[in-house]
Amino acid sequence: MTPPSLLQGMTTAQLQQALVDAQAALVQLQMGSKGESFAYAQGDGSKSVTYTRTSLPQLTMLIRQLQQALGMIPQARRPIRVRF
Repeated sequence: MTPPSLLQGMTTAQLQQALVDAQAALVQLQMGSKGESFAYAQGDGSKSVTYTRTSLPQLTMLIRQLQQALGMIPQARRPIRVRF
């Protein structure tokens, strides 16, 4: 029996949008166009925003999980065992 997926309960549209977002984030991280920390000044003072960066293997694993949930790639089967 396979364990329940953390993605259960999401609609197909939500899964598809999450896949598009994850793939876009992966491309941005690999191209170096995704920043982590930003600072700017306004009339009322300076502001700063910091975003966390995920690791590429974690993002790749998320994409594979989303693809499996959408049926794009097959899930791994259990090994076949011979019983006597």
